[in-house]
Amino acid sequence: MAKMVNPTKVITGVNTRLSYANVWDPKSINGGATKYSVSLIIPKSDTKTIEKIQNAVQAAYEEGQSKLKGNGKSVPPLTAIKTPLRDGDLERPDDEAYKNSYFINANSATVPGIVDADRQPIRERSEVYSGVYARASINLYAFNSNGNKGIACGLNNLQKIRDGEPLGGKSRAEDDFATEDDDDFLN
Repeated sequence: MAKMVNPTKVITGVNTRLSYANVWDPKSINGGATKYSVSLIIPKSDTKTIEKIQNAVQAAYEEGQSKLKGNGKSVPPLTAIKTPLRDGDLERPDDEAYKNSYFINANSATVPGIVDADRQPIRERSEVYSGVYARASINLYAFNSNGNKGIACGLNNLQKIRDGEPLGGKSRAEDDFATEDDDDFLN
């Protein structure tokens, strides 16, 4: 039995980093419906993942032509609609984590599956955070709502590959209390 290939589905590479990782509890963005979401930071050197995403965007565009056309007479060209793959150097020049990287924001109304490198479920929330390296299963699709047309990115599942420096300036408790020094305790 041949495996069906979904041209709009992508598994990112092992050097993808999670940022703004709202993967345990859904959050509302701009008053919209609550969703699980994450920003996937992909190094520009990971040309294989970038190419897979670009191909999936093209496939989603082709599959979603009737949706993108809407009530109009023609389908807008791909270059004229919103696409999810963005350049971190251009859009986040002051954020070191996005340097020499692309990023793509993925979200889902349903909780993503989260596993470790051995594909065992991760239940401990502290294991997956903004800054961790993970592979993401995403799928791209066309949308047309309230006059906005484009290609969006859905979040399927995540696989933690390795720990990374936490993003967002918050230190980890394990690091804060790594020494026995209590010199500044109650100073």
